[in-house]
Amino acid sequence: MTIKIWSRIHTWTSLVSMLFLLMLCVTGLPLIFHHEIDELFEEEISAPPMAANTPRASLDRVVEAAQKLYPGQFILFMQPSQTEPVVSVATSPTAVPLPGMFRRTTFDARTVEVLGDEVPHLDVMNIILRIHRDMFVGLPGELFLGVIGLVFVVSIVSGIVVYWPFMRRLDFGSIRYTSSRVKWLDGHNLLGIVTVTWALVVGLTGTINTLASPLSDLWRAQYLPTLLASYVGKPVARIPSIQAVVDNVQEKFPDRIITQVIMPTSGRFGSPQHLIVGTKGSTPFTARMREPILVDANDASNMIAPQVPWYLKVLQVSRPLHFGDYGELPLKIIWALFDIITIIILLSGLYLWAIKKRSFGIDRASRSIPRMVDPKREY
Repeated sequence: MTIKIWSRIHTWTSLVSMLFLLMLCVTGLPLIFHHEIDELFEEEISAPPMAANTPRASLDRVVEAAQKLYPGQFILFMQPSQTEPVVSVATSPTAVPLPGMFRRTTFDARTVEVLGDEVPHLDVMNIILRIHRDMFVGLPGELFLGVIGLVFVVSIVSGIVVYWPFMRRLDFGSIRYTSSRVKWLDGHNLLGIVTVTWALVVGLTGTINTLASPLSDLWRAQYLPTLLASYVGKPVARIPSIQAVVDNVQEKFPDRIITQVIMPTSGRFGSPQHLIVGTKGSTPFTARMREPILVDANDASNMIAPQVPWYLKVLQVSRPLHFGDYGELPLKIIWALFDIITIIILLSGLYLWAIKKRSFGIDRASRSIPRMVDPKREY
């Protein structure tokens, strides 16, 4: 294709995705620091200081305490903290939780005393995340933003094709001041080529992340029905000992960290006869790799560790990379700077397009005005 065609592709893919990319960049900026913002503005529930060797209570005692606190309610899942000696328990008046109908209670993992209680709600960061993720329209919004991400990638690639032959005639970093438009164009091109790798990474990982729900549901729909076919229709099992389940999983998988224990359920993608123990790796990289382990509620030694497919592993790796979560605060600052530069690139691109359209309109208007003929002039 000619440079003229590539230039048109770059112009229109940029214009089509412009508004949504601005929204994603603006909302993505605070999300890069969402952990730090949560710690700054939210009151973190923490356990009182005790001797470091204070033993933890059995998880069965925590379950008993939750049942006494909310009699008749269903325990949905438990989440032991990796940083604090606390355990969160989610309860609901219905076996299949309804939106906003379950509450999370935090217990001291040593004394089993209640440290805090909250009903899930949408705070400012959650609202920003929903806008960034699906614009409050669910899966259609996620898939639409995924398409926008692909259009953004096409815009980047076409921009490289247009930029490369043009800038070979100039030294890298050159900005000409012959006119306002030329100055903005050179600045736009320079910032674009400096951030091109980051933009491709964020654009592609963002597109992959929009497929999280359908890919996860696809895997569960393909794998779990066959695995749990013999348990369909059976009553929800009573659990002899949750602590025994956790201990057996930890013994069999010593290199993994337990993040969640989901109780037996007859709900969608659950099992009435199994606990689902969520685990993650213990290294900085494998900590992003989450794997479920199904444990027989009546025989804690009977476990199934389904193989997580490659596409879900790619998804798990891409999610933290999208927000710069791999390198703690220094990488987040770099991500934020690139995000701000991208906002400048988008606005400068819109400015250049507006100037070009205005210049084109003036040229057309000047050509449409008939020239005044001087009858006395001799030709």
